[in-house]
Amino acid sequence: MKKRYKIIMISLLVTLLVMVRYFENQLFYDPLLKFYEADYLNHSFPYFETGKLFFNVLLRYLINSIISLGILYVTFFDKNILEFSVYLFSIFFVICFTVFVVLIFEIESQNFLALFYVRRFLIHPIFVLILMPAFYYYRRKNGHKLKS
Repeated sequence: MKKRYKIIMISLLVTLLVMVRYFENQLFYDPLLKFYEADYLNHSFPYFETGKLFFNVLLRYLINSIISLGILYVTFFDKNILEFSVYLFSIFFVICFTVFVVLIFEIESQNFLALFYVRRFLIHPIFVLILMPAFYYYRRKNGHKLKS
C-alpha cells in the first residue's frame, strides 16, 4: 500500500476514534461519565441499569477495538500482527471487564478511583497506543522492513 494511502486510512480511522469519544454521551449509556466529572468523592454512587451499562461498555470496547485493529493492520499490513492483536485485545477485555464487574458490585468510596481507571481502559483505545510502538520496535529489532 502506498504511503499516502496509509496515511489517509490511518487518519480516517483515528478520526473515527475521535468521533466515538466526541459523541459518547449520545451513543452510549454511561451514568459514570457525569459521576466522575463531578466531585465524586463527596457524592453517592449513581443509580444505573447494570445490564445496560455492561452492554454499553462492551459495545464501546468492541467499536474502539475494531477501529484500533484497523489502525494496526493498515500500519503494519501483517496478518500475524493482526491475529496476535485480536488475541491480546480479547485477553485484555476479559481481565479488565472482570475487574470492572467486581468493582461495580463491591463499590465503596475507596474503590472509586480504581473503578475510574479500569473503566477508562475499557472505554478508551489506550491499548493501541501501547501496541503500536511495541510492534514497531519488534519489527525494527528483528530487521523487518516496514512496508510502505
